[in-house]
Amino acid sequence: MNKCHQCPRQCGVRPGYCRVPEEFVLARAGLHRWEEPVISGERGSGTIFFSGCNLRCVFCQNHEVSSAAVGKAVTAARLEEICHELIAAGAHNINLVTPGHYAAQLAPLLAKWKLPVPVVWNTNSYEKCSTLQQLDGLVQIYLPDLKYADDRIAEKYSHAPDYFATATAAIDEMYRQVGSFVYDRAGMLSKGVLIRHLILPGCVENSLRVIEYVSRRFSPGEVLFALMRQYIPCGAVSESCCPELARTVSDEEYALVEEALFASGIEDGFVQDGEAASENFIPRFDTSGV
Repeated sequence: MNKCHQCPRQCGVRPGYCRVPEEFVLARAGLHRWEEPVISGERGSGTIFFSGCNLRCVFCQNHEVSSAAVGKAVTAARLEEICHELIAAGAHNINLVTPGHYAAQLAPLLAKWKLPVPVVWNTNSYEKCSTLQQLDGLVQIYLPDLKYADDRIAEKYSHAPDYFATATAAIDEMYRQVGSFVYDRAGMLSKGVLIRHLILPGCVENSLRVIEYVSRRFSPGEVLFALMRQYIPCGAVSESCCPELARTVSDEEYALVEEALFASGIEDGFVQDGEAASENFIPRFDTSGV
């Protein structure tokens, strides 16, 4: 039985909370055009979705992936091939989505491969700093969520009562590694940290606290911030489970959060309009490209 202590769950076994074995399991690989403009650009981000997750949020839009219901085991050699196939197809970067439970396996491979495009670490931020330190010098762009500033909500929806302290420490480590964001000549992000926050219905105060934290912790020009309005009821959300989440974010809720963002001093980043709350922006997880 394989042991694993890579994430804050400290399962000690594999499969553990993330439900995947030590070998790579992928749910999808392909060009993704619905990330932030500085990630997707005109040709798309070369996204590789890893199965399994150490949060498995009740509202997860990728719930088939986070629960490891979808996935295909691949070798390290095949994973390298996929990276080069995506680059040949025009990918601006290689975007590793929810890769944290494979950090120890990925670090030596990234050091060996030396890919010719930036590597993006697309994470829920529920990561150990000691695990992230293995990636120092190997990842150019960090794309972390900052889901919660309220640990009561974090416990209710993601079973992670220590989320805020864990995630903010992880983001600090990411920033230590890559520093302030930099664009290339084409306006694409070549290095840096882009913090994402998804507004949840009924959780305006949580979003306000996230914005307030980021505005205090980082100065203009240091990190990018993306305020996301794309929430739609997914995953386990139903009338019997978390019925308060069984709706989209209202115009009034979004207006309050957006106003706070514009007043916060955060100058660099992105917002979404109401059209983002659509199933059209959720990829099909059918192991295509794997």
